[in-house]
Amino acid sequence: MISCTSKNPFLTEWDTPYGTAPFSKISTEHYMPAFEAGLAEQKASIQAILDCPDAPTFENTILAYENSSPILDRVQGVFFNLAESDSTPEMQEIEEKVTPLITEASNEILMNVKLFERVKAVYEHPEALTREQYMVTKKIYQAFERNGVGLDEAAKKRFAEISTRLSTLSQKFGQNLLAENNAFKEATGITVSEYYDFMSSCDDRAKREQVFKAYSSRGNNGGEHDNNAIVLEILKLRAEMAGLLGYPNFAAYQLSDKMAGDPATVDNFLQPIMDAAMRKAAEEIKDMKAVAGHDIEAWDWSYYAEKVRALKYALDENQTKPYFQADSVLKGVFTAAERIYGIRIEPAPEVEVYNPEVSAYRLSNADGSLLGIFYRDYYVRSTKRGGAWMNNFREQSEGVRPVIVNVCNFPAPTPEVPSQLTIDNVQTAFHEFGHALHGFLTQCKYKTVSGTSVARDFVEMFSQFNENFAFVPEILAVYAKDYRNGEPIPAELIEKISKALKFNQGFMTGELCAASILDMKWHELSSEQLASFKGPEDIKAFEAKVCAEMGLVDEIIPRYRTTYFNHIFNSGYSAGYYSYLWSEVLAVDAWEKFKEDGIFNKSTADSFRKTFLEKGGSEEPMTLYHNFRGADPDPSALMRARGLE
Repeated sequence: MISCTSKNPFLTEWDTPYGTAPFSKISTEHYMPAFEAGLAEQKASIQAILDCPDAPTFENTILAYENSSPILDRVQGVFFNLAESDSTPEMQEIEEKVTPLITEASNEILMNVKLFERVKAVYEHPEALTREQYMVTKKIYQAFERNGVGLDEAAKKRFAEISTRLSTLSQKFGQNLLAENNAFKEATGITVSEYYDFMSSCDDRAKREQVFKAYSSRGNNGGEHDNNAIVLEILKLRAEMAGLLGYPNFAAYQLSDKMAGDPATVDNFLQPIMDAAMRKAAEEIKDMKAVAGHDIEAWDWSYYAEKVRALKYALDENQTKPYFQADSVLKGVFTAAERIYGIRIEPAPEVEVYNPEVSAYRLSNADGSLLGIFYRDYYVRSTKRGGAWMNNFREQSEGVRPVIVNVCNFPAPTPEVPSQLTIDNVQTAFHEFGHALHGFLTQCKYKTVSGTSVARDFVEMFSQFNENFAFVPEILAVYAKDYRNGEPIPAELIEKISKALKFNQGFMTGELCAASILDMKWHELSSEQLASFKGPEDIKAFEAKVCAEMGLVDEIIPRYRTTYFNHIFNSGYSAGYYSYLWSEVLAVDAWEKFKEDGIFNKSTADSFRKTFLEKGGSEEPMTLYHNFRGADPDPSALMRARGLE
């Protein structure tokens, strides 16, 4: 390992523009030695904290802990981003090796009683800390508590075993789903990201049924990529872990440090939304049956919804797609951010990228000071997991600006035709850049609380808030131009889009809320209840029971069924998928403030930036919200925004 130090880019500082990753110098052979060196460095740093003879302070304990692993931070920032967006068999093999090593090292640190005592000593004297230092200390203190530091030795050992096994299972779930997504494409000729578009336009009902069944059975087809056994083991281990810490179920454990606080609060929040969505869905079914002349099945919904939309609003997405070319949409995303927050975004060709399809950009304040570097990775690839996300290659802290990526699965351009986006794709582009802005505009001193390092049911507020700018006429005028002739999108088409945005909300809200409830109900099961679950039939039966109890109509299925619910089994949203709707209440209420004051009101935008985006997790979420809005959020704002009142 030492002999390759001079050749391994992770083991030296990067002499590159803005300190970004030198991707062309990184090979798969570099990862494992870098992980090993990073873990060794971290272990030595933690030992230095333990050996410190001085009384615990924020600087010699909390800050030293936060800065204990620069090599590991570098290699993890690159590896795990590329493992999601360029997941080759070689990368998957490394992931399988390194995941348990990282988990074991984390367990060793977070179960170290001597280290916890030092952290606790700092935590118990908040008067010696700034508010941000207190929030950093609180977060680290809670991490120790939530990872079993107070358990007896036997329970600690079991907790560590569970943590390691869960990390391996989650990684395997994601790899299986990637394989299933690629198998879906082979079987149907379309990618997972093209599913809804296909289902809304395919005239062949039998073909729609075939595609629907292939899509909704991913991870549930038997064979080496089946996720049923993995799901059950994950759920049982999570419930056992929660029990070790004294919680009745995993949902109670997960929610104990979130805004919602407990499962009952989430359940009581979700069910009225589901009820309203199903009332709207009943109206939508009636409209579709009138057009179809027969009963509606799940594989008919998107197709006939599009027919009804064309009748009600004279809006066909084939009319809008030419105006939503991917590069132009990105221009709109950037223009909105520049106009609202007074920043500048420009290409950064000097910054190396990890794939030829990726583009790099420099973000700066109006005075030219650097905000960070942005990678745009928009197009579908067979090595990229499904969905869309924002992530950091490098976190922000005092004197360090972030490096952030937005990854999507939009249709790839061809030599003849550029990538054309659906209305939903356009909203996704704005959504993910909302997360990026949260990461770029943060001005925290400590990375533990910078940017998107906030409670899970708070983090989606900013991404959902940013979606509102997608179809503002002043922003559309900048980016929505026909790629064939440069003509701007007609005013009447903008009006149609505006009216149609609340269309089909029974379905859209229903499938989202159904997935949120399914997530909660799985994680509200105790170890004793889960003991009776043995295989795929039990999973299927539980899903059916939950869907019936929540009132989900037969014509709609949850947005994610259990065996392909990547958010909750591989992406940190376990007992947390509700956060999209929870955060939307905050986002919609904040948007109403913008509309009251004028969307481009500089004072309101500056307040939003300074109150929220710059603060990260350096203050309690509701305190920040009150500082901006002056009141609690209005729960009915979500119903109004979705047209469900």
